[in-house]
Amino acid sequence: MELPQLASFLGVVLATVLFLKAVLRRRRQYNLPPGPKPWPIITWSPYGAYWRQARKMCLTELFSAKRLESYEYIRREEVLALLGDLYRGGAGAGRVVVLKDYLSTVSLNVITRMVMGKKYLEKEVRDEAGAVITTPEEFKWMIDELFLLNGVLNIGDSIPWLDWMDLQGYIKRMKKLSKMFDRFLEHVVDEHSERRGHEGESFVVKDMVDVLLQFASDPGLEVKLNREGVKAFTQDLIAGGTESSAVTVEWALSELLKKPEVLAKATEELDRVVGRGRWVTEKDMPSLPYVDAIVKETMRLHPVAPMLVPRLSREDTSINGYDIPAGTRVLVMVWSIGRDPELWEAPEEFMPERFLGSRLDVKGQDYELLPFGSGRRMCPGYSLGLKVIQVSLANLLHGFTWRLPDGVELSMEEIFGLSTPRKFPLEAVMEPKLPAHLYVEA
Repeated sequence: MELPQLASFLGVVLATVLFLKAVLRRRRQYNLPPGPKPWPIITWSPYGAYWRQARKMCLTELFSAKRLESYEYIRREEVLALLGDLYRGGAGAGRVVVLKDYLSTVSLNVITRMVMGKKYLEKEVRDEAGAVITTPEEFKWMIDELFLLNGVLNIGDSIPWLDWMDLQGYIKRMKKLSKMFDRFLEHVVDEHSERRGHEGESFVVKDMVDVLLQFASDPGLEVKLNREGVKAFTQDLIAGGTESSAVTVEWALSELLKKPEVLAKATEELDRVVGRGRWVTEKDMPSLPYVDAIVKETMRLHPVAPMLVPRLSREDTSINGYDIPAGTRVLVMVWSIGRDPELWEAPEEFMPERFLGSRLDVKGQDYELLPFGSGRRMCPGYSLGLKVIQVSLANLLHGFTWRLPDGVELSMEEIFGLSTPRKFPLEAVMEPKLPAHLYVEA
């Protein structure tokens, strides 16, 4: 994988687990959490009262176990819709299927229903006067553009005196995207505020925007959450929950197509535990250790983000003999950690068995495996992402047989950016193996 030169700031790439342990375990002493601050959202906010409050909102309300459980029906419905769409879209006839769009759709539908209460990929969004706010195509483009622009290397960041020229056109694109997102989010907030005012005493929270608006009206908050904060938080929730699931599932299926013996073991486990008379549910996952191991092994080799959100050293410090001045951005290179031969046996090999009987997990306590980060800056929605990945992959393996199209050599090239998707979308031949009525009813 080729990495772009990051010359825009003094950076330190931590590519060994010893460095990582030192930073994360001693972070309270050296206080290293924040990153840059382009807008007031939890991902990029500097450490302080706002960030502490935002993190608490995520952990105790937005991504609490109780709230995620209450949205289980959404995840179930969207995964079933995915399976039915694949069946009707070609898998039922054994035709070649391009999986990327299907996987992106289920991820986006899950997160928009949880965050904003509805899907936005099915019909135009209009205001009360009938004017079009966004179309399904525009909404999908906005999400893709957001990820692309957050991952590019802007020449103006490296050479500030060239910034005004916008040689690559990224600033112009960012401004256009910002206006489109703001118009869309204004509509979302207005829509939710109107429902809240109309229902009055009978108002019931239905989605995460409702929760954010409740916080915005709370006079007891240490830092006031205003309208701009609600919009920024909403955008952060949409962006953070969209890419990870689709990219990880596509990589998992790619690795399994290269390792038919691993695919066979997963299929055997699913047949034994679930049987062929129903689909896999989230409650089945604790009984599917091999499928869980496949997910972990995929995240080791193909972390969604090759580098974690930058940390910032707020004080001069020294770690393992290296001086890190105050103001240094510290980049944790999880892609390299996952392929370090000092940490992993045969690191380039896809071997889920390495996780069987192991306590290694993705929850931020094992520094060899950090797809969601660790510590106070760990992704607050990791448990949601993990649920979607696990149940989506399990059902795709349970419901279909898989093979590559005849004569196709599977490329495993990836694109380096904010995320690491496949360079070439995965194409596969899928054939249903469960009773037909399960696909028809999905």
